[in-house]
Amino acid sequence: MINQRLKALPFALALALPFIFACGVASADAGHDEDGFHGYLRAGAGASSTGGPQSCFGLGGNTMKYRLGNECDSYFEGGYTKDLATVDDGVIFTGTLWANAWSPNSNFSGATLSLAKAYVEAKNLDFLNGGVAWVGERYYYRPDIHFLDLQFINLNGTGGGIDGIKAGPGKFSYAMFKDNDTNGLDAATGAVTTSRAGLRQNFLYEGLPVNPGGTIDAVATIISATGENNHSGWNLTALHKQEIWGGGNTFAVQYGVGAGTGTGATVNSAGLVVPSESGAGSQGNGRMGNAGSTLLGSDVTRLRVFDELVIQPTKQFSTEFIALYQKDTSDALGSSVWTTIGARPVYAVNRHFKLQMEAGVEHVTFSNGTPSEDLTKVTFAPTIAMGEAYWSRPELRFFVTYGKWNNAATAAVNANNNSGPVYNNGTSGTSAGVQLEAWW
Repeated sequence: MINQRLKALPFALALALPFIFACGVASADAGHDEDGFHGYLRAGAGASSTGGPQSCFGLGGNTMKYRLGNECDSYFEGGYTKDLATVDDGVIFTGTLWANAWSPNSNFSGATLSLAKAYVEAKNLDFLNGGVAWVGERYYYRPDIHFLDLQFINLNGTGGGIDGIKAGPGKFSYAMFKDNDTNGLDAATGAVTTSRAGLRQNFLYEGLPVNPGGTIDAVATIISATGENNHSGWNLTALHKQEIWGGGNTFAVQYGVGAGTGTGATVNSAGLVVPSESGAGSQGNGRMGNAGSTLLGSDVTRLRVFDELVIQPTKQFSTEFIALYQKDTSDALGSSVWTTIGARPVYAVNRHFKLQMEAGVEHVTFSNGTPSEDLTKVTFAPTIAMGEAYWSRPELRFFVTYGKWNNAATAAVNANNNSGPVYNNGTSGTSAGVQLEAWW
C-alpha cells in the first residue's frame, strides 16, 4: 500500500501544484520568447593538417568539447513569436513557432527542418493574478556553459505549466512534460513491444537572494516511468549566481539518478543495460533536467560540480573560465571521471575587431582499469564582431586550432571527429578555417 502511494505521489503533485501556487503569479524567467523573429546560427568551413575536411578535437563519451574553432557541424534554429489574440479584459494569447536544422558537416546539404517550438501562452488571466500559463513544445529553462556548449540543465519538451509564481523573495515555476513518448513495435506484426516513455515534472525556484549581488536557483526533476519493467529517476541542481566585474560567476552542484542523469542506454552483448550517450532515449551528455532512458536503474548516477566565470572588467577585455568535475557511475561499467579547466580570453582591438584565444585541458579516468585519456586544445581566432562585449554577436571568425592528446585517447579522438579517423595513430593535429556564430 505504501509503495502504491509513493508511485501515485508524482501524479498528485502534477495536478495539485499549479493550483497551490496560483495565488501570486508574476512574470516568468523560465525561458519565454520575445515578440518578433529570433534565432541562432552557426556555420563554418576549414581543413585539417592531414588534408580533407576540417577536423575537430574532443573525447566524446561523457565529455563536451571546447567550441571556438572546433565545431565541424552546422546548426540553425529560429522562428517567430506573436500575440495571437488580445481580449478586452487584457488577457493575451501569445504563440511561438520555431524550426531547426542540423548537419554534421560544414554545410546544410541533407539537413532536415523540423519543429523546435510550437506553444501558446496565456497571460494576464485574473485568476492567475497576471501569471503565465502555457501548453505545447518549447525550449524551457536551459542555462549553459557557452564555450563548452554544455546545457547543464535542459528542461525542453512537450507539456504545460505555470511560470513565475511569487514565493517569498523569489519565484516558483512548475511544468509537466511527457518524454520519450513513442512505442517500440514488432517489425513483423506491428504490435507494441516496449515503451520508454516517462512523465517528467520540473520544479524551479529562481532568485533567492543570499548576499549582495548573489542569488540561488534550485531545480528539481521527478521522472516517472510509464512502461513495464522500466525505471523512474530524479535529479537536483543548486546554482549560486554572483554579479562580478561586469559579468557573473555561477557555482553549481548537480546530482542525478537513473533516467534523471539525462543519458541514454543500450543493451550490450551480455544482456546488460548500460549507459550510452547515443542510446535509446538519449538527450545529450550535458542535459540533466529532462528524461534520459527509463532503462537505467538507480545504480546509474551522475554528480557534476563546476564553477563558471564570465567577466568584462574593461570595455576591451573579457573572458570566460570553467573548472568542472563530473563523475558517472553504473554497476555495469564502473565509474568514469571527467575533469576539465579552460578559458577564452578576448581583447577588442577596436569596436569591430577582436583577438580571441581559447585553451582547454581535459582528463578522463576510469575505474575498470582502462588507461586515462588526456586532451589539450588551443585556438587563436581574429574576429570581426558587432561590438566589444563578450556576448556581442554576430561574430565572423578566422581560426587556427591545435589539438594534442595521449595514446590512450587516440581512439576516442578519432571516433568523435566529424570527418573520421583522419589522424590514425597520431597524437596531435591542426585545423584552420572560418566560423560564424550569430544570434538575434
